[in-house]
Amino acid sequence: MDGADDSDSPPRVEERRGHFGRRNATSINIFRQSSSTVSPPSTVMRSTRSFERKVREMKPSKSDINWVIMDYLVSEGYPGAAEKFAQETNLASPVENESIRQRVHVRNAIHSGNIKEAIEMVNEIDPDILDVNHLLHFTLLQLQLIEIIRLVLAKPGGNPAANDFLPAIQFATTQLAPRAPTEPVYQQALERTMALMIFPPEKMGPEFKELLDVRLREKVAGNVNRAILESRGERSEAKIRQLIKARAWAETEARSAKVDLPPYIPIGLDAADEVNTSAVDGDAMVH
Repeated sequence: MDGADDSDSPPRVEERRGHFGRRNATSINIFRQSSSTVSPPSTVMRSTRSFERKVREMKPSKSDINWVIMDYLVSEGYPGAAEKFAQETNLASPVENESIRQRVHVRNAIHSGNIKEAIEMVNEIDPDILDVNHLLHFTLLQLQLIEIIRLVLAKPGGNPAANDFLPAIQFATTQLAPRAPTEPVYQQALERTMALMIFPPEKMGPEFKELLDVRLREKVAGNVNRAILESRGERSEAKIRQLIKARAWAETEARSAKVDLPPYIPIGLDAADEVNTSAVDGDAMVH
């Protein structure tokens, strides 16, 4: 894969996801076809079976499902998987494999903590991305500072000296401090990040530990991926993500209208069932 790590298979996309074109209509139609009154406990099982029957009746076509899967693989940056899936389903192979691989290289650099390299690659793809999106640029620099601090905290002994943090202080002074006065959120984010050098990891509060959580790299990588797609005039979000949000919205609307629904309706995407969709846009870095 020309150096890009496409071996990490994307999360499995099951055939229960539905037709992207129906968006809210499919889910809300299922909900509204149920009774408009709340069922007593004795009828919960019956209403559940009725709801599941209506879901089966609205099963999308295989071609629709394949399109959504392919869209996800291309949008999220899995060129190898997209090529194999195209062969298996007789879909057209992605024509912009090189552009996908560029996004994969950037993603892998961020996931590995090599933020400087990631910034350089983004600038090679399109220097206007970070020039225009100041928040994204600041977030990347903040993550780079976090990675410098992480290396210091990870040194054997667990008790770094003040001099060990000099590279982090110098980086913060030259790269982040000049930007901090331009936005109050930048100032707050910088202060929170610098606090990582004050408290030992075992005494850090949750608001500081989340900055050292490696899942933060994944969040930033996702933001960068969307920015690159937008710069190319492409959709910044896979259709399946829009489907999940639309499905959650439809259920919320139906329950607010007292439509008779099963107590719990799984999304059907395994880990996604545990995601609080209202917190999708939360940010552990810049508040």
